[in-house]
Amino acid sequence: MLFKVAIVTMSDKGARGEREDRSAGVIRELVEQQGWVVADYRVIPDDFDIIKETLIDLVDHGRHDLVLTTGGTGLSPRDNTPEATLAVIQREVPGLGEAMRLESMKKTNRAMLSRAVAGIRNRTLIVNLPGSPRGARECLEVILPALPHGLEILTGRAGECG
Repeated sequence: MLFKVAIVTMSDKGARGEREDRSAGVIRELVEQQGWVVADYRVIPDDFDIIKETLIDLVDHGRHDLVLTTGGTGLSPRDNTPEATLAVIQREVPGLGEAMRLESMKKTNRAMLSRAVAGIRNRTLIVNLPGSPRGARECLEVILPALPHGLEILTGRAGECG
C-alpha cells in the first residue's frame, strides 16, 4: 500500500547550511524501499515553536500519512523534538519509542538517553528518530515491519485488527 511520508530534520547547523543532512537520506532510502513516497522534506532549526508549527503544517495541510523526524531527541538544551511532538499529537504510541530503545540498547547503552516519542495527530503518525544516520537506520528498521499495518488502520484503509 502506498503511503505519503514527510521527513523533517531538526538541526540548527543544517538549517543554516553548515552541516550536511545525512540522516534524511537514510530514512528516504528505507521509506522508498517500502514503495512509499517521500512527498515533503524539510531541514529546520531545533526551535520548539518552529518544530511545532512544521509538524502541524505537515499533518493538517500536507495530509501526510507518516511524518518521520530526525534529530533533537537527546539531552542537549536545544533538543526540543519530543516536547514539540507531544504538543501537537492527540494520542501517544509509546510502543514505537520503547521498541527502538530496547533494540538500540543491544548496541549501545546510550540508547537509554533517547527521549524519542511517537504519536498520532488526526490520521497521521509522527515518529521521532535519532539524528545520526546509523541511529536513524537502526531505529527505523526496528519499527518498519509494524508500520504498514498501523498506517492502514490509522488511515482507514484496512479493517479491524483481528
